[in-house]
Amino acid sequence: MRATIMENDGSVHLAEVPDAAIVHPTDAVVRITASCICGSDLHPYHRGLGDRASKRAGHEFIGVVEAIGADVTTISVGDYVIAPFAISDGTCVNCRNGIMTSCLHGGFWGSDDEQGVLVDGGQGEAARVPQADGTLVKVDREVDDALVPHLLALSDVMGTGHHAAVTARVGEGSTVVVIGDGAVGLSGVLAAKRLGASRIVIMSKYAERQAMATRFGATDIVESRGDEGIAAVIELLGGIGADSVLECVGSQGSLDQAAGVARPGGVIGFVGAPSGTFPTRPLFSNNLTYTGGVAPVRRYIPELLAEVLDGTLRPGDVFDSTLALADVAAGYQAMDERRAIKVLLKP
Repeated sequence: MRATIMENDGSVHLAEVPDAAIVHPTDAVVRITASCICGSDLHPYHRGLGDRASKRAGHEFIGVVEAIGADVTTISVGDYVIAPFAISDGTCVNCRNGIMTSCLHGGFWGSDDEQGVLVDGGQGEAARVPQADGTLVKVDREVDDALVPHLLALSDVMGTGHHAAVTARVGEGSTVVVIGDGAVGLSGVLAAKRLGASRIVIMSKYAERQAMATRFGATDIVESRGDEGIAAVIELLGGIGADSVLECVGSQGSLDQAAGVARPGGVIGFVGAPSGTFPTRPLFSNNLTYTGGVAPVRRYIPELLAEVLDGTLRPGDVFDSTLALADVAAGYQAMDERRAIKVLLKP
């Protein structure tokens, strides 16, 4: 089968690899019908893989179950499923507490499983899924082409944006600032609107992203950054700041900006992989709550899936480019150059 390989120099290419196959009795094999490129995939694309020469790429996919191990009970061959970006058994203490990304027996796509066997990446033609009962979510209806992007968005970005909004305590009437206009930030706008926010400010410099944010429910756009951007947001929000801030980037600038635009006593939900240090002084001085982390997307999929299936939630609108899997390298380049917000890949 074909799968995407990322090299240590950041290059990406499609290669022939061994076919996905059952290894453990808790495994399933999924034929991938759609996958995508994540903003977090661009980190190793820029920085390399450290001491690894190469790796299987991708962690977001949906597809059809083609085989199951002897111990798999909750899904069957032929089921259409969503694979969240983390593998989890659904039964350990961390899973029971809703933090599936810290599963004691889980892992991540493109890495070794608990027994040390390589797990396929998500950007390929098929994947072996460890802990299939806990990881995969069945879609209980016929799936047509129109539904595909919305299901795929549930594998990561919609659940991650939702985690930012939930941990930031967005509710009816909240004022919200979203920092980051990538797919996760835009999904955060959608999540904040869904949770009842009355005013949603997105900090964005790009016209096409501003337009998408407005469609998703943003009420205000702030293009400036740093102290100027903070001042603009505070002025917009009556000199006080936001009840809730969704930090969807993780850079030093975005962390500082999040602390700067929150009102005293406000809450910051951060889901951007942090590459800076937390601004402890403003957090302390203004009694801010800083929460969030790696989104336990598997926890949120059933709730969000119900609204996707009834047509009230359309997170797949965040995909603005569709390419063949064979063109995956061009997809990485388009996202890196900001010519695409999020690329959907079809085998």
